Amino acid sequence: MFKFFEGLVDPYAPYIQTDTPPRTLWPFLADYIRPFRKVFLATGLFSMLNAGTEVALLWYLGRMVDMLSRGTPAEVWAAHGTEILSVGAAILVLRPMIGGTNVALLHNTILTNFGTMMRWRAHAHVLRQPVGWFESDFAGRIANRIMQAPPAAGDAVFQVFDAVAFASTTLIGAGLMLAHADVRLLIPLVLWALGYVTLMRWTIRRAGPASTASSAARSAVTGRVVDSYTNIHSVKLFAQHGRELAYAKESIEAARTTFQKEMRIVTVMDTVLTFLNGLMILGVSGWAIFLWYGGLATVGVVAAAVALVLRLNSMTYWIMWATTNLVQNLGTVQEGMQTITEPISLVDDKDAKPLRFQKGLIEVKGVSHHYGRGSGGLQDLSLTVRPGERIGLIGRSGAGKSTLVKLILRFYDTESGSIEIDGQNIAHVTQDSLRAQIGMVQQDSSLMHRSVRDNILYANPEAGEEAMLAAARKAEAHDFILTLEDPQGRRGYDAHVGERGVKLSGGQRQRVALARVILKDAPILILDEATSALDSEAEAAIQKALFGVMQGKTVIAIAHRLSTIAAMDRIVVLDGGRIVEEGTHDALLARNGLYAQFWSRQSGGFLRDAVEEAAE
Repeated sequence: MFKFFEGLVDPYAPYIQTDTPPRTLWPFLADYIRPFRKVFLATGLFSMLNAGTEVALLWYLGRMVDMLSRGTPAEVWAAHGTEILSVGAAILVLRPMIGGTNVALLHNTILTNFGTMMRWRAHAHVLRQPVGWFESDFAGRIANRIMQAPPAAGDAVFQVFDAVAFASTTLIGAGLMLAHADVRLLIPLVLWALGYVTLMRWTIRRAGPASTASSAARSAVTGRVVDSYTNIHSVKLFAQHGRELAYAKESIEAARTTFQKEMRIVTVMDTVLTFLNGLMILGVSGWAIFLWYGGLATVGVVAAAVALVLRLNSMTYWIMWATTNLVQNLGTVQEGMQTITEPISLVDDKDAKPLRFQKGLIEVKGVSHHYGRGSGGLQDLSLTVRPGERIGLIGRSGAGKSTLVKLILRFYDTESGSIEIDGQNIAHVTQDSLRAQIGMVQQDSSLMHRSVRDNILYANPEAGEEAMLAAARKAEAHDFILTLEDPQGRRGYDAHVGERGVKLSGGQRQRVALARVILKDAPILILDEATSALDSEAEAAIQKALFGVMQGKTVIAIAHRLSTIAAMDRIVVLDGGRIVEEGTHDALLARNGLYAQFWSRQSGGFLRDAVEEAAE
């Protein structure tokens, strides 16, 4: 039975992705509601039937009181025994069937699948955002919104059917029942309903914005806390425990303040509701007793009316809380929408085709890029890297080296100019096909919090075990990998490396990252300080392996340690976002320009930046 209800909607079913999701609440939710339309219709129907049975029971209570007061037990049983047995059978069979189906649709179909579908699609959307988008926000805050908004939306849908639909049906049924007894009994009920709706509107108007602010404050707390945990090495290294506590306290206090405002609304709502319910109980019960006193109502009518208002009294608290939770959940969804509905700023062209790799010719044509700031980055840079050529890229910090690499990978679009690979503008090919042809080892090679095997195979999941082991050996990583063991007892290639690979040394992380790129075997290779984290002995071995991997590839290598690129086919010197020198190592030394100055001023084989030079 459970599998039937759980399988009514597939949360992972294919859907049409959009680069610009709706930015307002109801159009946004409409996309997610669409697969659930039939389920929602059935749930609404069973919610109303379930509420109808509750009102019917109260009505039958009054009828039973009247039946029992009209004769002896034997006479009552003779006249109404079959009816009583039939009602009892309905209570034992029909009522559980209706209620069980309603609960199963709510809990097993909607609650488990709606939030799952939203979280899945939200994660898929966020993963498509460009690198620069992630660099502009806290990873913790992004993750928090992805985690908070979907279950909040699921809970909101749940409240609509579990509370709103049930309450509406109950209220209508109560009105019909009272009107059937005496239409004047509707007067106190209608007056109460007007006050109840007014209170609900007051609560919703204030609870919505308060909930959105409270959710945003919680996301800010998560962002700051995760930022501290992610950079725990820096926190400990600089002994800034107190500073981090103060940094977190600021956002925690802001979250407390916003939550206090939200709870003040709830307290006012609860107090006023208690007063309104008191008026309803006295009004309906007192009026029913007055009618009985005047001979206009039976004892059964009085009993049913009193039972009904007591039922409404207990239900109204639940409904008000459910409605408030509904608004709070929608506020959480709206706060999460700031991330989930953010348009994709870097997309494939409508007619983008996969990159057709031929030889590996890279042409940078008049490229300028300043990250929208008007300065820094690159300025009108042109560079041609011939197929199979190995070039070294050097320059002071901020000269534009990393910017050029990010543009070649199309992590950003150029602000002017173009980049072509084998005559194809990379802005007009699919991003995945472009990056599939490029292997890159970065200075800070972060790894996934997964096994060593998973990390190496990440570059080429279809590679076999032998190919993976061969890549690890070429990267001088195999021997140390065999010695690894994580806290769960997993060893060797099955050992997990921790978040961003923190359980490994810098050199070990770098060698696993090298193995990953070796396994990818892409025809274009980018090395950004690829051996910076290695000791001299390991660097020599890795350099030898890298030169073997470079054979037949187009290579761009960034290095501050100039000795690592001295043997490149050509060295390109950047300064202020422009190419100021290029040539072989010997030719640049003979030129006695900026490269020669860098070479002569190295200390320990590293290129010093402009700050160090200014201190001389």
